[in-house]
Amino acid sequence: MTALRFTGACWIVFVVYWAVTAAAVKPTAERQGLAGRTLHLGLLAIAIALIGPDWRVYPLNVAIVPRNAAIDILGGSLCVVGLIFAIWARWTLADNWSAAVDLKRGHELIQRGPYNYARHPIYTGMLMMFLGSALAIGRFHAWLGLLVSVAGFWIKLRQEEALLMRHFPDAYPPYRQRVKALVPFVF
Repeated sequence: MTALRFTGACWIVFVVYWAVTAAAVKPTAERQGLAGRTLHLGLLAIAIALIGPDWRVYPLNVAIVPRNAAIDILGGSLCVVGLIFAIWARWTLADNWSAAVDLKRGHELIQRGPYNYARHPIYTGMLMMFLGSALAIGRFHAWLGLLVSVAGFWIKLRQEEALLMRHFPDAYPPYRQRVKALVPFVF
């Protein structure tokens, strides 16, 4: 299986897992406004569009990374590790999860499992998947998709941080001090 098919399969597993588990969540207590949600969802849609098809338009089709077996293995491996990390994080969140920046009824501040290493491990996993895909594709459009996804997740992360600071004023600040946002032990 080529690296492109392999990373594509990772994304399919990701989407299927999210679709299957999305219904088993707590009811929403506080919902994010449409304006706040539109920006990060729009950026994510652009990122997916850039990383998905093979863009044959200059300069989007310019090769940035050479295609070879080592790069294919690295890209595929990053995609798989990102998928596993994102699924582990989603599994750990259980019924507290939401696709939007929402607070659930009886929402818990999860600090175990992957949340002991990154405050937003789903985004960490997804960004690893984007990075692995960009490596496997090797073209400018995929790297641009990675950058756009970073911007989208950063905006959503900031929105979530504000919500969690408001609703967990005693517990969230020390957690935020102890655990990095996206890259364990670094950032």
